[in-house]
Amino acid sequence: MHTRRKVLTTAAAALAMTAPWPMRARAGDDPIQLDWDDLVPGGSGETMERLRQQGIIQHGEMNTGFDQDTSANLTTEFNGKLVRIPGYLVPLEYDGAKVKTALLVPFVGACIHVPPPPPNQLIFIIAEADYENPSLFEPVWIEGVFGTSATSTQLAEVGYTMVAEQIDPYT
Repeated sequence: MHTRRKVLTTAAAALAMTAPWPMRARAGDDPIQLDWDDLVPGGSGETMERLRQQGIIQHGEMNTGFDQDTSANLTTEFNGKLVRIPGYLVPLEYDGAKVKTALLVPFVGACIHVPPPPPNQLIFIIAEADYENPSLFEPVWIEGVFGTSATSTQLAEVGYTMVAEQIDPYT
């Protein structure tokens, strides 16, 4: 199982690094602070609001399904840009407590429940430096180069990838 996980995450990382992002972040750029609603095309926040009304977001308890098709649309607005976004890490590849690749999810328990969040609410994280994750229940800030890159993991279909230059505890 560990070998399969490594193959999947390594393949996803290779895909992410070759993604056709038209504009790359430049050194010295301030990161764009994103909310999860920003990852829904049009930034309307309708998807997240609908999930909240279903009781899905509260404490990460997914008690009903939702329309994956309409929630799977992706935005390319932030491709190649330096962004900062909060969330929770779900480790995919790790060495002890040090995370190498992970999914960034908007709430505790995402990807543990069925169904997983839609692709536009999941970010495949490639850590430039291994991050020591104290707990699945500790929120973090991730800063790095963002891009639209469909990736399939053993847990979910993922719509975005981010090369994390910095991972900090959420404060």
